[in-house]
Amino acid sequence: MTKKFILLVLLLSAAPQLLAALPDELLQIQKGWAVANYQTPKNQQEKAFDQLMEKARRLADKYPNRAEPKIWLAIVLSTDAGVTGGFSALKKVKEAKTLLEEAEKIDPKALNGSIYTSLGSLYYQVPGWPLAFGDKKKAEAYLRKALEINPDGIDPNYFYGDFLLSQGRVNEAVRYLQKAKAAPPRPDRPLADKGRRKEAEAKLSKARQQLREASN
Repeated sequence: MTKKFILLVLLLSAAPQLLAALPDELLQIQKGWAVANYQTPKNQQEKAFDQLMEKARRLADKYPNRAEPKIWLAIVLSTDAGVTGGFSALKKVKEAKTLLEEAEKIDPKALNGSIYTSLGSLYYQVPGWPLAFGDKKKAEAYLRKALEINPDGIDPNYFYGDFLLSQGRVNEAVRYLQKAKAAPPRPDRPLADKGRRKEAEAKLSKARQQLREASN
């Protein structure tokens, strides 16, 4: 038995463990985000996201050639930007955009199109030039690309519906928000699904109110 063969056997036996390590660690970030975003009191969210950001950054540093940790670090950064606000928020969303673009180069379809959902939501929610990079046309292009990858997903339908509502395209928005509300559950993300459905219902109520007012 040659040394090369022994080394190959050792590498192959270690590979499943290396591949299995990332999903477990990533699941902790996902759960932490859902708790921080949906269950943590507003006055404690900044601290919660700061702690989660450190964990997500360590994971991204540990796996520099994987798209998933970059995506989740970007999600944590952009959510925290919405919590903290101010000039520090602009720095965070710009870093989030860079991370998502890096992840796209590694694996554009990682996490079922989450790169494009996240980029799309950033592009329509952040200010435009000269403060930041907000761009409604790019936002819609990215969100539609996310829906091509994951047409029935709760997040791409919710964010596209929210985008359409923000643009006054209310009838279109209702369609996608309804689809988000009825999206199939994700077994590993019950808390996130519950929170997102509540957000979709709130946006639906707003859209329906606008339609009623327009018809009067």
